[in-house]
Amino acid sequence: MQEKDFENAVKNMLTYLGEDITREGLVKTPQRVRKAMEFMCSGYKEDPKSIIEKALFTSTNDEMVVLKDIEFYSQCEHHMLPIIGKVHVAYIPNGKVVGLSKIPRVVDVFARRLQIQEQFTEQIADALNEHLKPKGVAVVVDARHMCMEMRGVQKICSTTVTSALRGLFKKEKKTKDEFLSIISSSFIK
Repeated sequence: MQEKDFENAVKNMLTYLGEDITREGLVKTPQRVRKAMEFMCSGYKEDPKSIIEKALFTSTNDEMVVLKDIEFYSQCEHHMLPIIGKVHVAYIPNGKVVGLSKIPRVVDVFARRLQIQEQFTEQIADALNEHLKPKGVAVVVDARHMCMEMRGVQKICSTTVTSALRGLFKKEKKTKDEFLSIISSSFIK
């Protein structure tokens, strides 16, 4: 598909909705929509493995590493409406740690694809588990879905929470409970 094909599809949608695509405010809208969608769906062109492998470092640390409140923006695959939320990630190193900025980058890889939250949560956990090879990984996602707020049931500010646990977080209740305690606390605000 060419850029013009995409832009023509946007023009057709606008016309279908009753808009005048020649009016000043809409003349460049098809191009803007194409560029926005290219950015918001750029995760299809990115590989979490290459992100993680660029910043692996040997470490003797064997205690939990937690990143809280990683903001993300995605789109639901059913309505292409925004999903807005936060991701909390933890892992227990197994001889290697990853540069801290790489975890939010992995989150963005999957957020910048059409998604359902359940799958998004699993994809983050599986990518970290596979490429970092830690003793355990935990991911919790807390998000608002505009497909529930702007249309459909119209339940404003309702959130959906999903989790994915791997390794020690799944096997040991104490480890899981420590993670949940950390992400629910407010050390720094």
